Amino acid sequence: MKTALITGANKSIGFETARQLLQHGYYVYLGSRDRLKGQQAVEQLQAEGLSAVELLLIDVNNLDSIKAARETLGQKTPVLDVLVNNAGIGGNLPQEAISTDISLFRQIFETNYFGVIGVTQAFIDLLRLSPEPRIVNVTSGLGSLELHNDPTWPYYAVKPACYVSSKAALNAYTIVLAYELRDTPFKVNAVDPGYTATDFNGHSGPGTVPDAAARVIKAAMLGPEGPTSQFFSDDNAPETGISPW
Repeated sequence: MKTALITGANKSIGFETARQLLQHGYYVYLGSRDRLKGQQAVEQLQAEGLSAVELLLIDVNNLDSIKAARETLGQKTPVLDVLVNNAGIGGNLPQEAISTDISLFRQIFETNYFGVIGVTQAFIDLLRLSPEPRIVNVTSGLGSLELHNDPTWPYYAVKPACYVSSKAALNAYTIVLAYELRDTPFKVNAVDPGYTATDFNGHSGPGTVPDAAARVIKAAMLGPEGPTSQFFSDDNAPETGISPW
Protein backbone atom coordinates (compact mmCIF):
# COMPACT_ATOMS: atom_id res chain seq x y z
CA MET A 1 0.00 0.00 0.00
CA LYS A 2 1.39 3.39 -0.99
CA THR A 3 1.69 6.08 1.65
CA ALA A 4 0.97 9.79 1.49
CA LEU A 5 1.45 12.80 3.75
CA ILE A 6 -0.74 15.85 3.26
CA THR A 7 -0.07 19.01 5.23
CA GLY A 8 -2.96 21.20 6.33
CA ALA A 9 -5.34 18.31 5.71
CA ASN A 10 -7.87 18.69 8.51
CA LYS A 11 -10.26 20.69 6.31
CA SER A 12 -11.14 21.92 2.85
CA ILE A 13 -9.04 20.88 -0.16
CA GLY A 14 -6.45 19.10 1.97
CA PHE A 15 -9.13 17.03 3.66
CA GLU A 16 -10.79 16.15 0.37
CA THR A 17 -7.39 15.23 -1.08
CA ALA A 18 -6.96 12.83 1.82
CA ARG A 19 -10.39 11.35 1.15
CA GLN A 20 -9.70 10.80 -2.54
CA LEU A 21 -6.26 9.27 -1.95
CA LEU A 22 -7.85 6.90 0.55
CA GLN A 23 -10.45 5.96 -2.05
CA HIS A 24 -7.56 5.13 -4.39
CA GLY A 25 -6.06 2.75 -1.86
CA TYR A 26 -3.38 4.91 -0.26
CA TYR A 27 -2.51 4.97 3.42
CA VAL A 28 -2.79 8.63 4.39
CA TYR A 29 -1.06 10.54 7.14
CA LEU A 30 -3.33 13.50 7.69
CA GLY A 31 -1.14 16.44 8.64
CA SER A 32 -2.62 18.99 11.02
CA ARG A 33 -1.15 21.48 13.47
CA ASP A 34 -4.25 21.22 15.68
CA ARG A 35 -4.64 17.86 17.41
CA LEU A 36 -8.38 18.13 18.03
CA LYS A 37 -9.30 19.28 14.53
CA GLY A 38 -6.97 16.74 13.01
CA GLN A 39 -8.41 13.88 15.03
CA GLN A 40 -11.95 14.95 14.18
CA ALA A 41 -11.02 14.88 10.50
CA VAL A 42 -9.54 11.40 10.86
CA GLU A 43 -12.64 10.15 12.65
CA GLN A 44 -14.89 11.59 9.95
CA LEU A 45 -13.00 9.70 7.26
CA GLN A 46 -13.04 6.52 9.31
CA ALA A 47 -16.79 6.91 9.77
CA GLU A 48 -17.04 6.88 5.97
CA GLY A 49 -15.32 3.50 5.94
CA LEU A 50 -11.92 4.93 5.01
CA SER A 51 -9.83 3.36 7.73
CA ALA A 52 -6.29 3.66 6.34
CA VAL A 53 -5.72 7.11 7.80
CA GLU A 54 -4.13 8.54 10.91
CA LEU A 55 -3.24 11.92 12.29
CA LEU A 56 0.27 13.33 12.04
CA LEU A 57 0.77 16.47 14.10
CA ILE A 58 2.80 18.97 12.09
CA ASP A 59 3.02 22.74 12.14
CA VAL A 60 4.81 23.81 8.97
CA ASN A 61 5.77 27.12 10.62
CA ASN A 62 7.76 25.35 13.32
CA LEU A 63 10.94 23.46 12.48
CA ASP A 64 10.84 21.56 15.77
CA SER A 65 7.32 20.39 14.91
CA ILE A 66 8.44 19.34 11.43
CA LYS A 67 11.38 17.39 12.85
CA ALA A 68 9.12 15.72 15.42
CA ALA A 69 6.66 14.78 12.68
CA ARG A 70 9.46 13.27 10.61
CA GLU A 71 10.61 11.24 13.60
CA THR A 72 7.08 10.02 14.27
CA LEU A 73 6.43 9.09 10.65
CA GLY A 74 9.73 7.26 10.43
CA GLN A 75 8.60 5.03 13.27
CA LYS A 76 5.40 4.17 11.41
CA THR A 77 6.59 3.60 7.86
CA PRO A 78 9.98 3.02 6.19
CA VAL A 79 8.94 4.84 3.03
CA LEU A 80 6.82 7.77 1.90
CA ASP A 81 5.43 7.70 -1.64
CA VAL A 82 3.60 11.03 -1.86
CA LEU A 83 4.10 14.40 -0.22
CA VAL A 84 1.39 16.99 -0.78
CA ASN A 85 2.48 20.40 0.48
CA ASN A 86 -1.02 21.76 0.90
CA ALA A 87 -0.84 23.99 3.99
CA GLY A 88 -1.12 27.65 3.08
CA ILE A 89 -2.54 31.00 4.14
CA GLY A 90 -3.88 34.00 2.27
CA GLY A 91 -3.38 36.71 4.87
CA ASN A 92 -5.42 39.80 5.58
CA LEU A 93 -6.38 42.21 2.82
CA PRO A 94 -5.52 44.62 1.36
CA GLN A 95 -1.96 43.64 0.47
CA GLU A 96 -0.29 46.49 -1.36
CA ALA A 97 3.33 46.31 -2.48
CA ILE A 98 4.20 49.74 -1.11
CA SER A 99 2.13 50.13 2.04
CA THR A 100 1.72 46.62 3.49
CA ASP A 101 3.84 46.08 6.57
CA ILE A 102 6.72 43.71 5.90
CA SER A 103 5.61 41.58 8.85
CA LEU A 104 2.64 40.34 6.81
CA PHE A 105 4.97 39.40 3.95
CA ARG A 106 7.07 37.42 6.42
CA GLN A 107 4.03 35.73 7.96
CA ILE A 108 2.67 34.53 4.62
CA PHE A 109 6.07 33.46 3.30
CA GLU A 110 6.66 31.50 6.51
CA THR A 111 3.77 29.17 5.67
CA ASN A 112 3.50 29.27 1.90
CA TYR A 113 7.20 29.15 1.08
CA PHE A 114 9.53 28.35 3.97
CA GLY A 115 7.06 25.82 5.36
CA VAL A 116 7.14 23.88 2.11
CA ILE A 117 10.93 23.89 2.06
CA GLY A 118 11.15 22.75 5.66
CA VAL A 119 8.73 19.87 5.16
CA THR A 120 10.27 18.79 1.87
CA GLN A 121 13.79 18.73 3.26
CA ALA A 122 12.68 16.84 6.36
CA PHE A 123 10.86 14.07 4.50
CA ILE A 124 13.00 13.77 1.37
CA ASP A 125 14.89 10.77 2.76
CA LEU A 126 11.69 8.73 3.15
CA LEU A 127 10.56 9.81 -0.32
CA ARG A 128 13.85 8.67 -1.86
CA LEU A 129 13.05 5.14 -0.71
CA SER A 130 9.89 5.04 -2.82
CA PRO A 131 10.11 3.55 -6.31
CA GLU A 132 7.79 6.31 -7.59
CA PRO A 133 8.03 9.34 -5.29
CA ARG A 134 5.73 12.27 -5.93
CA ILE A 135 5.86 15.81 -4.54
CA VAL A 136 2.89 18.08 -5.16
CA ASN A 137 3.14 21.73 -4.18
CA VAL A 138 -0.32 23.27 -3.99
CA THR A 139 0.05 26.72 -5.49
CA SER A 140 -2.33 29.24 -7.06
CA GLY A 141 -2.99 30.66 -10.48
CA LEU A 142 -2.08 33.97 -8.87
CA GLY A 143 1.49 32.69 -8.69
CA SER A 144 1.96 33.04 -12.45
CA LEU A 145 4.25 35.98 -13.22
CA GLU A 146 3.53 35.80 -16.94
CA LEU A 147 -0.22 36.04 -16.47
CA HIS A 148 0.10 38.85 -13.94
CA ASN A 149 1.81 40.84 -16.67
CA ASP A 150 -0.97 40.18 -19.19
CA PRO A 151 -3.74 42.85 -19.12
CA THR A 152 -6.12 40.45 -20.90
CA TRP A 153 -5.96 37.88 -18.10
CA PRO A 154 -9.30 37.76 -16.21
CA TYR A 155 -7.50 38.08 -12.85
CA TYR A 156 -5.04 40.75 -13.98
CA ALA A 157 -6.29 43.25 -11.37
CA VAL A 158 -6.17 40.73 -8.51
CA LYS A 159 -2.75 41.33 -6.99
CA PRO A 160 -2.52 40.73 -3.23
CA ALA A 161 1.19 41.46 -2.97
CA CYS A 162 2.14 39.10 -0.12
CA TYR A 163 0.18 36.10 -1.36
CA VAL A 164 1.16 36.52 -5.02
CA SER A 165 4.83 36.85 -4.13
CA SER A 166 4.76 33.78 -1.86
CA LYS A 167 3.18 31.57 -4.50
CA ALA A 168 5.52 32.83 -7.22
CA ALA A 169 8.41 31.94 -4.91
CA LEU A 170 6.88 28.51 -4.30
CA ASN A 171 6.66 27.97 -8.04
CA ALA A 172 10.33 28.89 -8.42
CA TYR A 173 11.25 26.43 -5.67
CA THR A 174 9.24 23.74 -7.44
CA ILE A 175 11.23 24.26 -10.64
CA VAL A 176 14.58 24.12 -8.86
CA LEU A 177 13.57 21.07 -6.83
CA ALA A 178 12.36 19.25 -9.93
CA TYR A 179 15.63 20.09 -11.69
CA GLU A 180 17.73 18.71 -8.85
CA LEU A 181 15.69 15.49 -8.91
CA ARG A 182 15.49 15.26 -12.73
CA ASP A 183 17.53 12.06 -13.06
CA THR A 184 15.54 10.19 -10.41
CA PRO A 185 12.05 8.61 -10.35
CA PHE A 186 10.68 11.75 -8.65
CA LYS A 187 7.87 13.76 -10.19
CA VAL A 188 7.75 17.26 -8.71
CA ASN A 189 4.95 19.56 -9.80
CA ALA A 190 2.95 22.60 -8.76
CA VAL A 191 -0.85 22.40 -8.89
CA ASP A 192 -3.33 25.24 -8.97
CA PRO A 193 -6.55 23.81 -7.49
CA GLY A 194 -8.50 26.66 -9.04
CA TYR A 195 -10.68 29.40 -7.62
CA THR A 196 -12.52 27.14 -5.21
CA ALA A 197 -15.26 27.96 -2.71
CA THR A 198 -13.51 27.46 0.66
CA ASP A 199 -12.98 29.26 3.98
CA PHE A 200 -9.78 30.54 2.40
CA ASN A 201 -11.72 33.01 0.22
CA GLY A 202 -15.00 33.31 2.10
CA HIS A 203 -16.53 30.66 -0.17
CA SER A 204 -16.47 33.13 -3.07
CA GLY A 205 -14.90 30.83 -5.67
CA PRO A 206 -16.97 29.07 -8.35
CA GLY A 207 -15.05 25.78 -8.14
CA THR A 208 -15.90 22.84 -5.90
CA VAL A 209 -13.63 21.25 -3.32
CA PRO A 210 -13.91 17.74 -4.86
CA ASP A 211 -12.87 19.09 -8.27
CA ALA A 212 -9.97 21.01 -6.72
CA ALA A 213 -8.75 17.94 -4.86
CA ALA A 214 -9.03 15.85 -8.03
CA ARG A 215 -6.47 18.15 -9.66
CA VAL A 216 -4.08 17.55 -6.79
CA ILE A 217 -4.73 13.80 -6.93
CA LYS A 218 -3.90 13.68 -10.62
CA ALA A 219 -0.40 15.03 -9.95
CA ALA A 220 0.05 12.82 -6.89
CA MET A 221 -0.71 9.69 -8.89
CA LEU A 222 1.31 10.39 -12.02
CA GLY A 223 2.77 7.29 -13.64
CA PRO A 224 6.44 6.78 -14.58
CA GLU A 225 5.94 8.52 -17.92
CA GLY A 226 4.20 11.51 -16.37
CA PRO A 227 5.68 15.02 -16.52
CA THR A 228 7.75 16.76 -13.89
CA SER A 229 8.51 20.44 -13.30
CA GLN A 230 5.08 21.53 -14.51
CA PHE A 231 2.55 24.11 -13.30
CA PHE A 232 -0.82 22.41 -13.68
CA SER A 233 -3.82 24.73 -13.90
CA ASP A 234 -7.08 23.89 -15.62
CA ASP A 235 -8.32 27.42 -14.88
CA ASN A 236 -5.45 29.25 -16.55
CA ALA A 237 -4.95 26.75 -19.37
CA PRO A 238 -8.18 24.81 -19.98
CA GLU A 239 -6.91 23.31 -23.24
CA THR A 240 -3.51 22.02 -22.12
CA GLY A 241 -3.80 22.06 -18.34
CA ILE A 242 -0.31 23.59 -18.16
CA SER A 243 -0.10 27.18 -16.97
CA PRO A 244 2.64 29.63 -17.92
CA TRP A 245 4.97 30.27 -15.01
